[in-house]
Amino acid sequence: MTLRIEIGLKAGIPDARGALVVQKARTFLGLAITRCRVRDVYKVDVPLTKRQDKEIREAFTDPVVNRSATGRLKAPPFDWLIEIGFKPGVTDNVGRTARSVVADMLGRKLAPGEDVYTSAQYFLTAPGLTRENVKALAWDLLANRLIQTADIFSESEWNSSPVDTSVPAIRERPRIEVQTVDLGGSDEALMKISREGILSLSLAEMHAIRDHYLDPAVRGRREALGLPEWPTDIELECIAQTWSEHCKHKIFAAEVRYDDGSGEIQTITSLYKTYIQAATRKVAEQVDWLVSVFSDNAGVIRFNDHLNVVIKAETHNSPSALDPYGGSITGIVGVNRDPLGTGIGAELLYNTWGYCLGSPFYDGDLPEGLMHPRRIRDGVHHGVIDGGNQSGIPWVRGFECFDDRFIGKPLVFCGTIGRMPRLINGKPSHEKEVLPGDRVVMAGGRIGKDGIHGATFSSEELRQESPAQAVQIGDPITQRKLYEFLIEARDAGLYRTLTDNGAGGLSSSIGEMCRMSGGATLDLSKAPLKYQGLQPWEVFLSEAQERMSLAVSPDTLDELIALAERRDVELSVLGTFTDDGRLTLTWGDKLTGILDLDFLHDGCPRMVIEARWTPPRIAAPAPAGSGSRSKLLEALLGDLDVCSREYKSRSYDGEVKGLSVVKPFVGVEADVPSDATVCRVTLDSHEGLVIAEGINPFYSDLDTYWMTAAVVDEAVRRIISAGGRPGTIAGLDNFCWPDPVQSEKTPDGAYKMAQLVRANQALYDICTGLNVPLVSGKDSMKNDSTRGGRKISIPPTLLFTAMGKIDDVRSAVTLSFKQPGDDLWLVGLTKDELGASAYHRMLAKTQGTPDSVGGNVPTYDLETAKRTYAAVAQAIREDLLNASHALTRGGLAIGASLCGLGGNLGAEIDPATIPVSSRLTKDALLFSESTGRFLVSSSPENRERLECLFADLPAARIGKVTEAPTIKIGKWIQRDLTRLRKMFKLPLHGV
Repeated sequence: MTLRIEIGLKAGIPDARGALVVQKARTFLGLAITRCRVRDVYKVDVPLTKRQDKEIREAFTDPVVNRSATGRLKAPPFDWLIEIGFKPGVTDNVGRTARSVVADMLGRKLAPGEDVYTSAQYFLTAPGLTRENVKALAWDLLANRLIQTADIFSESEWNSSPVDTSVPAIRERPRIEVQTVDLGGSDEALMKISREGILSLSLAEMHAIRDHYLDPAVRGRREALGLPEWPTDIELECIAQTWSEHCKHKIFAAEVRYDDGSGEIQTITSLYKTYIQAATRKVAEQVDWLVSVFSDNAGVIRFNDHLNVVIKAETHNSPSALDPYGGSITGIVGVNRDPLGTGIGAELLYNTWGYCLGSPFYDGDLPEGLMHPRRIRDGVHHGVIDGGNQSGIPWVRGFECFDDRFIGKPLVFCGTIGRMPRLINGKPSHEKEVLPGDRVVMAGGRIGKDGIHGATFSSEELRQESPAQAVQIGDPITQRKLYEFLIEARDAGLYRTLTDNGAGGLSSSIGEMCRMSGGATLDLSKAPLKYQGLQPWEVFLSEAQERMSLAVSPDTLDELIALAERRDVELSVLGTFTDDGRLTLTWGDKLTGILDLDFLHDGCPRMVIEARWTPPRIAAPAPAGSGSRSKLLEALLGDLDVCSREYKSRSYDGEVKGLSVVKPFVGVEADVPSDATVCRVTLDSHEGLVIAEGINPFYSDLDTYWMTAAVVDEAVRRIISAGGRPGTIAGLDNFCWPDPVQSEKTPDGAYKMAQLVRANQALYDICTGLNVPLVSGKDSMKNDSTRGGRKISIPPTLLFTAMGKIDDVRSAVTLSFKQPGDDLWLVGLTKDELGASAYHRMLAKTQGTPDSVGGNVPTYDLETAKRTYAAVAQAIREDLLNASHALTRGGLAIGASLCGLGGNLGAEIDPATIPVSSRLTKDALLFSESTGRFLVSSSPENRERLECLFADLPAARIGKVTEAPTIKIGKWIQRDLTRLRKMFKLPLHGV
């Protein structure tokens, strides 16, 4: 009989979870709830004695703050009760941990079918609420229909209902079935197969698959093996996953016919090879520290003679739109596995995160099926916080970017940096090798329905039919055990290589690994399942989390299995790597499919995409008029484009491991965002890394070429500003784009494709000019939503992450003013470049014309920037600068304010001394976002040396640091820091 345990807080103990529900219900839904008490429910579906019942209940109950009961705990007075649990087969992380506790207490492993299930009860005091109100609360705030159930009771219904000891039941299929998919029908029939199967295959791709199976040689081989003429479901699903946009990057590999407006058509075969790969190859001729780029799960660069550094950033946009918590937690634990699965495995050092979201204060119409941006924001933060904090990996960089074009699909960026010894057991750690005869081993979590079609559904727009099971549920505790086991096994030489079971699950990991040996044979019936009833194709395609695939020599297999047993990590031997050129799949003795590796990986037809560039015409907002700009400065500091993101950031653990030196927030009150984060790589050395990012999707409204130039400049300039050394900086490009393929549903596809071409051209130009190689990256190309019958597309977005080396972390510089009397220098030219700036966006919103953000977009002078970077870096090496800040969003006025807030010191600036390109308006002088600029402070005794260093640059002394806590810029701005700090921190505090 199932044991039901209910656990609640003792009387008088504040209920923080309940208070948060009350706050959110009032804020999001306008529901007047006076009190909410939250309880936890455990259902232990394990045969137990009465004594064991009591012992387990006591083990689950904190005697200091909790009271508990088996069956039912006496309820507090309430009007409505909502009980929320997980649907059958959905990963229940708390239940999984509780299962381990039960097993430990019983002194035995739990048998298949024995499990622990959890749910949460919300007792609501709200006399005015109707049942419909409570349903809205359940589904719009507390639960996600995709993965959870919600039962609603009035007080009388609850008191008269029996105690529920039922557990989520998976309906088992009577037998394993392998279907054959007939591709002999019409084009309409082929596209119906693709659409209804969530295969995301085009007609040309369906034709290519059909033609392959019609090939006489292929048909002859299949007949000899007893396979059907047409593909089995597992074969077609594997091909679709491998060919998905998410995995194959078909748009970046396409043939592009680009019209730049001149009327001449330029043919570009593969944006990736032409611009990204080519840029890195060109820079590789100038630097000697690239180890492994674009050939593994993450980029590898040499840190010193003993260590390599590994870096990767990913997106988890589509699943986070459906389930913000589940989508984002798998984003962070998934990207953790990328460095872990690079070479023979890297140790994990730091995490990064960043989100592009709709405004949390959005009050417009929301299409049916979309969540409110604030709910998405809360869920995304919660997921990445849980995934990172519980994994013991600190955060070092984070950002938020708000625009209502992200309400359809949020952008959820997660990154991880790791380290690995350059040699492990005498061999280069970055090299992968798989030999015929090696065993195919899966380690970590079990396989379920979560994550099926994750790769293919992420390769299309978000629509009403997007599958619930595409969302995975991550478990950072299980992954932590897996991680520690793998590093121990790595150092002991117990496996040959490994890779992540990411998009496509086993179909992806083994499909990639077997290319190194030449083939593989897998028996999928040996894969461990969360529950019975999965079909072979589901087992092969599931992206259920916390899993890695390994190639293991038969000589070390027994020792690896023994270590996994000691470390409580599940290990399964699924097959053998071969050299026959095929991926052979069985279920026990039954052959379920054979895939030719050449066709699987190289058979996808190349797309041909049209691209036409026409510069947009966007009006500028009306000028702000004459007079002071002090109130405008306050308003801009409090605008969502600029204001503090500190409140949410403080929930992330940034101190575990103790490696960070310059934190994400700096200053005397540690509340101003730093230009970059400076970290040590090991505790026994002062050598370190400087990490920063650049992102500005708003410039894409005007020109994606200059948007890209600006974000690369921002990231690199932040590195330099903090003390990073030029010539050591590597970059990661993460493209997120709306659908750029011209079609009936995307009539402006050719323009969006031209935007992508221009962005890639800029990436090549700037990175080769600055000698910044691109060591890794990712693209996400279908960031549109048609849910609720309304199409919403994101603005073209590029996140550029930069990582550089600092020889001694003690020499790092922060942006905070340090001492009164210091000279203030502005290094770099200020131009009339307010187009799509934070200032113009703010003006346009206040004037009721939010699209009127036009003007001159910031451009980029590469040669001047290089000389400027070199001069500032030299000044830092000579210890001449007390503060340094890379001016970005909001321009000089915002930059000076942040530096002042950091040091609690003021500034006096003379606008007449600012280096300019031509006569500028005061708004351009104050708020222009011209690239390549630094605001630095230095002691007066260094003046002569800085004049020498900056002699051939557009640079000038523009003022001084003052003890009086006031930012004063000519007659235009005069504001006290206390007032500015309040405006900066207030908008998102508590939100």
